[in-house]
Amino acid sequence: MAAPLALIAAGGTGGHMFPAQALAELLLAQGWRVKLSTDDRGARYAGGFPEAVERQVVKSATTARGGLSGKLAAPFKIAAGVLAARRAFRRDRPSVVIGFGGYPTIPALSAAHLMGLPRMIHEQNGVMGRVNRMFAARVHRVACGTWPTILPQGISGQHVGNPVRGAVLDRAASPYVAPGEGTLNLLVIGGSQGARVLSQVVPAAIAALPADLRARLQVSHQARPEDADQVTAAYAAAGIAAEVQPFFTDVPDRIAAAHLVISRSGASSLADITVIGRPAILIPFAAATGDHQTANAQALADAGAAHVHPESVLDADSLTRDIRAILTDPAQATAMAQAALTLARPDAARRLYDLVEEITR
Repeated sequence: MAAPLALIAAGGTGGHMFPAQALAELLLAQGWRVKLSTDDRGARYAGGFPEAVERQVVKSATTARGGLSGKLAAPFKIAAGVLAARRAFRRDRPSVVIGFGGYPTIPALSAAHLMGLPRMIHEQNGVMGRVNRMFAARVHRVACGTWPTILPQGISGQHVGNPVRGAVLDRAASPYVAPGEGTLNLLVIGGSQGARVLSQVVPAAIAALPADLRARLQVSHQARPEDADQVTAAYAAAGIAAEVQPFFTDVPDRIAAAHLVISRSGASSLADITVIGRPAILIPFAAATGDHQTANAQALADAGAAHVHPESVLDADSLTRDIRAILTDPAQATAMAQAALTLARPDAARRLYDLVEEITR
């Protein structure tokens, strides 16, 4: 008898793909077969998925972006994707379909709805995304990563947390070494696609630190390829040791080594930071749908685990002040690291898996 099949559908950003990967790892460990349905963008972030996960690249589209011709063509592309998903499901019928948000999840969730398959969604952020809102009333469970989550009227969600990959769990609650007299490790991450504003403001803020702090810094900065030369030059001009890359494949190790993390407040980044337990300065992405990154950051701010700088008022001077305050105050830095751990949900993948079991019994 063939093992049951779980079809995981996730959009093309790390924020969707990383929690999907965490669930895929657990499903495989529990004896399931797993298929991943995503788009070309998502496939770029699928490298960490276990080899046993079969990848399916689907065609989808959105009517929310693009020119007139793209918007007119979108419904036809979506319909073609739904029909293709139905054909695939008839060949190999999933026992459950789990959507993690993003437009590439539309074909799989639509086909699952039409065929009456067990299905659920996981919303990572504190404000539900467009596609998950579309399906919230058409699935058997709505799992939430950030709590409270703003949900459509009449929809109830279950707080499970945001699943983190095995590489993050390997570093869970790693002992925090407070900043002292030696090297000070600073990690700057802007989500899976980088962040231009961080590349513009953060190097200037770090360059304004006192000379004795700058001399001890080791900065890891994730920057878009088009910004990398500018960021590298800014650190070099200030005499700061820095590694600048468009994407770090070992983010969990770098978080664990960091005395301070400066980050966007995407749900997956915050899950990693809290599970490992590090102090943070958060700069929510101002254009995020429903301002969900501000909602994500609020719990860390309330717990004393992070300082939050809204992008609309971000400036180098205030950022310099907070970086210096944390790196020169071991007691404050340690208290922030401990506060981050109080928000951690290292068992989020297991909680999500339990919901899968509920709807497939």
